[in-house]
Amino acid sequence: MKNLYQFLVLLLLGASFNSVAQVPLYESYPSAKATIFLDFDGHYVTGTGWNVSGPLTLAPANLKTAQITEIFNRVAEDYRPFNINITTDSTKYWAAPANQRIRIVLTTTSDWYGNAGGVSFMGAFTWGDNTPSFVFTALLKYSAKNIAEAASHEAGHTLGLRHQSSYDNSCTKTAEYNAGIGSGEISWAPIMGVGYYKNLTTWHNGPNPYGCTNEQDDLGIITNATNGFGYRTVAKTATSFSSAASIPITNNQLQTNGVIVTSADNNYYKITLPTDAPVKISVSPYSVAPGDNGSNLDAQVKLYNSKQKLINTYNPPEMLSATIDTTLSAGNYYLVVNGVSNAFASSYASLGAYSIQGTTGSFIILPLHKLELKGSMAEGKHKLDWVIEADEAVTKQTLEASTNGRSFQPVALPNGEVRTYSYTPAAGASLYYRLNVAFDNERQYYSNVISLPATTQARPSLTGNVVRSSMVVNSAALFDYHITDYSGRIIAKGKLTQGYNNISTSGLMNGMYLIYFSNEIGQFTEKFMKQ
Repeated sequence: MKNLYQFLVLLLLGASFNSVAQVPLYESYPSAKATIFLDFDGHYVTGTGWNVSGPLTLAPANLKTAQITEIFNRVAEDYRPFNINITTDSTKYWAAPANQRIRIVLTTTSDWYGNAGGVSFMGAFTWGDNTPSFVFTALLKYSAKNIAEAASHEAGHTLGLRHQSSYDNSCTKTAEYNAGIGSGEISWAPIMGVGYYKNLTTWHNGPNPYGCTNEQDDLGIITNATNGFGYRTVAKTATSFSSAASIPITNNQLQTNGVIVTSADNNYYKITLPTDAPVKISVSPYSVAPGDNGSNLDAQVKLYNSKQKLINTYNPPEMLSATIDTTLSAGNYYLVVNGVSNAFASSYASLGAYSIQGTTGSFIILPLHKLELKGSMAEGKHKLDWVIEADEAVTKQTLEASTNGRSFQPVALPNGEVRTYSYTPAAGASLYYRLNVAFDNERQYYSNVISLPATTQARPSLTGNVVRSSMVVNSAALFDYHITDYSGRIIAKGKLTQGYNNISTSGLMNGMYLIYFSNEIGQFTEKFMKQ
């Protein structure tokens, strides 16, 4: 029996009117045989399971070129880890094997079906009879973000995926569509749930609609033998220090690209500095707009010296990109890039494309030997301390702060001899700090960037780290929490109230787990053992 899956319309947006655009021809992975065709031109459907009342004549998507491009790029990034070609070119669809292709018709024509964002037959990708799936652009108010979410979701059904659903601690289903958690850049939802309202949407290993213990491994199902295409093959990125790929530095600039295909991937790179130099290197996941909009990867980068000793790990907690901003001595260094979890999403499907871009400053002998910023918080105050070791005299120091880790503003101008500063910040989210130092040779340098919570807050605490059927958490404020195993798979989630909270662990197998607490002020993690 053919299983019908729809993606309900769960949003209310202001309507917009769009002129029909010429559809640009795009491909995400031309060498792949398996194909998902995004059809924006309208389509005549006959001879399929949809035609119980006769043929269907479907109008075009009624989208502008920029919207079509954004939709393609978002869907392509969702399917980046796999050996499959996302395309807007019908000739690529017809050239693909009949049992390894699906047409997603993006259309304004929805009255024949009803009030849904899209609809698919589950498993239709392998049927070989040209049965399409549908996304209804007018019902989604022509939002490129939401149309892309629906297209990836419906394509997922054709590959054998059911919905990712939500359950409470009593195993009662609370929503057919898991709407995710969190806010801001790292807010997360599963693609097979409803991703309209979250920035980071990924594949997921979580419960489907048929019970809280019926876990659906999205990645395993997509890459199974039935679909027949597996993970993509990329130019092999080095996976060890000895084979690290060198990134050339030309005119003080460096640049390269990579892809994290599986959660086990660690991509190794090598850079060589001929002399001491200031270095700023950003590792940015693929995105369709500033703020890592539409990214699927939470990128982390580790910096190692020539002896393969770790210098520092860069992974801002509220951002998906990571930036190294420091001064290094002449020599060889290694960058190791991987996908990681954050307060709202596990590392299970922190996958996708990324770019590495950097500058190294002028290759001259620097007066600066060490510039390091440290910080702590106590009684509602931020205390910043720093070390400057340099041959030249300090002429100006500017302590800068940022709410997002990108845009910094001055907060203090300590005189040249001062190496500490303390103040009470305004209430708000976590703050990032860096120190801008100018020397009497008219050169200036930035310190490392650190993050501190904006207000003092007692973290939630477990009354014991060994639990049996339940655990007790004492919390001084409201927090969201989620529990993961050591692979990063989310096991349970919920909310803490002020005071003592009892969380059932009866459904957990014996072993070690992590519990993450988060609210608008900060994030905390504890470990516990279930016996």
